[in-house]
Amino acid sequence: MNNDFKYMNRAWELALQGWGQTSPNPMVGAVLVKSGKIIAEGYHHYCGGDHAEIDAIKKAGSAARGASLYVTLEPCGHSGRTPPCSQAIVKAGIKKVIVGALDPNKLNNGKSLKFLKRQGIEVEQGLLADELTHLNESFNYWITTGRPLVTAKVAQTIDGKIATSGGESKWITSAFSRDYAHRLRFGFDAIMVGINTVLKDDPQLKTLPSKRIKKIVLDTHGKISPRAKLFKNTKPEDVFVFTDQNAPLYNGKIDLKWVLKYLGQREVTSVLIEGGGAVVGEALARGLVDKMMIYVAPKIMGEGLQAVRGLRSKSIKEMVCLKEMSFDKIGEDILIQGYSKKG
Repeated sequence: MNNDFKYMNRAWELALQGWGQTSPNPMVGAVLVKSGKIIAEGYHHYCGGDHAEIDAIKKAGSAARGASLYVTLEPCGHSGRTPPCSQAIVKAGIKKVIVGALDPNKLNNGKSLKFLKRQGIEVEQGLLADELTHLNESFNYWITTGRPLVTAKVAQTIDGKIATSGGESKWITSAFSRDYAHRLRFGFDAIMVGINTVLKDDPQLKTLPSKRIKKIVLDTHGKISPRAKLFKNTKPEDVFVFTDQNAPLYNGKIDLKWVLKYLGQREVTSVLIEGGGAVVGEALARGLVDKMMIYVAPKIMGEGLQAVRGLRSKSIKEMVCLKEMSFDKIGEDILIQGYSKKG
C-alpha cells in the first residue's frame, strides 16, 4: 500500500474512536510522520476537547518540527470552542499537511488550506476524500442545512408488519438484533418516538454503552406521564416533549419539519426515529427521512400493523426509493440500509 494511503487510513481509524462522542463537532483523526515513521497520533475525543491535530502535536512535542501531518478533515482556521488548529500547525513547524476531506463549514471550506500555503507549508488535499466526507455525513448535513440528518429505524417481519392486529410486538426481531440496534443508537444525538410508542412500550431509550442522548417525544395532546421510563436517570434538558402547546401543528400533528429545525438550532446533528409506524410514515411523506435502517426478521405475520403508515403513493413514480443500499446479517435477521429518495 502507498504510504500516503497507509497513514491516512490510520488517521481514519483514529477518527472512528470518537464515534458518537464528538457532536456537534465532526470525527477527526491525525497522524504525524517524520523520516518515514509515525511519531504521534491523535483524534478528537469529545466536543470541547483538543482537536485531532492538537492531540497529535502535543504528543509529538518538539519532534513535530519538520514532520508531515495526515489529517482526515481540513484543519479549522477559526476560533470556536478551541483555538484555530491551522495556527498551531504553523507554530509547531510542520512542513507538510495532507488533508482528506474539506470542511463544509463556510468558516473554513478551503480557507485554512490557503492560509497554510501562505505560511510556506506544503498542502495536499483529496486523499480518500469521498470516504472521509461520508464519515461525517451527519455533521456535513447539519452544518450545510441547519437541520439534523434523519434516520428512520424499523423492525419488521418479511411481509412488513411491526405488530399483530392486537398490538403485540415483543419481539419480532431477535435479542441479538435488538442489542445491535441499541449499540447503533450510540452514534446518534437524539432518538425520536411518538406518544403511542411511549404509552404502549414505555421505552427507556438508552444506548449501549450508556451515554447522554436527547429523547424526543411527539405528543400532540400532552398524554405523557411524568413517570415514563424515558425520564429515569435523564437530565431534564435532554428530553424534548412536543405538544400542541409548544409546537406548531401540520395537518393536526406536530410539525416535524419545524421540530427538526428547532433541534438543529440546538446543535442536534443526527436523529434516529424509532417509532412508531405513523411517525415514520409522516416523516417519509414529508420528505424528511434521509436514511432508512430496516431490520427484517425471517417471519411472516399476515394481518397486522404495517411498518409504515400514512404514506400514500398515488403512483409508482411517487414511491420512496432507497439508494446506496447495504445488507448485513445480524444474528438471524437482515439489516437493510439505504438513503431515501422520492420518485
